[in-house]
Amino acid sequence: MDPNDPPSTGKTKLAAHLHRFDTIVADGKNAMRKTLEAIALAALALLCWITGRALYGSQPLPNRIPIHFDLSGQPNGWGPPSTLLLLPAVALALYLLITLVSQFPSAFNYPVPVTAENRPRLQALALTMIAWIKAEMLCLFTCIQASIVEAARRTRWGLTPLLVPVSLAVVFGTVGWYLVALRKAARPAA
Repeated sequence: MDPNDPPSTGKTKLAAHLHRFDTIVADGKNAMRKTLEAIALAALALLCWITGRALYGSQPLPNRIPIHFDLSGQPNGWGPPSTLLLLPAVALALYLLITLVSQFPSAFNYPVPVTAENRPRLQALALTMIAWIKAEMLCLFTCIQASIVEAARRTRWGLTPLLVPVSLAVVFGTVGWYLVALRKAARPAA
């Protein structure tokens, strides 16, 4: 940094931060997205391991387990242990679908006008948002499955009532955060 340069303001720091997405997209390297992908894969693997261990492990589940919970976390739906296979199947389908969709960022419907100048920044932000959402959703599914298995093994049934609302707040918070970032990234460079 040259001492003769004028002091930077918060806006110029933000603009410099947002404009660096051009080089990230050009290089094809984004450590954040790679880390989030690894987290998503780890969550998916853990979900499958929890399910396999619950169904085929040394501690058998009862013939009837809780499969649905009300807002207070108390079970209000019951089923056979084989219903545990549904959540990993849905998680795998979502993982594959989101991974496929993220291969085509130019086809996304952006909430801001896309120009040749802002396209790389918008695409990088959108891809990072999708990576966050994918990781968050898979972590949520893993926590739900672990909670269901734990509830099935305990004599006192129940699920923490904050799990789903907090997780959904995190997902929608991520979407809101990135929508604001997309709006800022769409502004022309100063």
